[in-house]
Amino acid sequence: MSPSVNPAAPHHLPVFITTPGGTDVLMVVVAVFLVLAVLAVGLLFLRLHTLPERIAHRGHKLQFEIVAILGLLALFTHVHLFWVAGLLLALIDIPDFGNPLRRIAGSLEKIAGIPPGEGAGEAPDEIGTIGPPAEGPGEGPVEVPKTITLPRMPKERTHA
Repeated sequence: MSPSVNPAAPHHLPVFITTPGGTDVLMVVVAVFLVLAVLAVGLLFLRLHTLPERIAHRGHKLQFEIVAILGLLALFTHVHLFWVAGLLLALIDIPDFGNPLRRIAGSLEKIAGIPPGEGAGEAPDEIGTIGPPAEGPGEGPVEVPKTITLPRMPKERTHA
């Protein structure tokens, strides 16, 4: 039995039509393209999704952890408001109040003659400790400088 071409079939078949038992090249190319496209879109989504976290990390922001948590919440809950809040928080520069306060505390320790970092150890934990503070041997009364009162300037009276 010899294979004969059906008289209704065209003499030249397109490339995407394969012979029986042959490999469908177009299907393989489309499958590879589809897998690569899904991976590329997923990577793009994750890069876009971590944008606030990368901005906060690059800027060495104090609120980096909060931005990261908001990004994870947005990823797992699909609430886009968390992502927008994280992006806004990453773009805003919150001032650092801790560092100036530490510098002030260090300067006060230097003025008081206390070694750096040991000023908080001498303070009582609770206000109103029982009994007067014990004086060491050979210590006399502590001299307290007099308070200087400034003359008061009279208020200027103005009529409304």
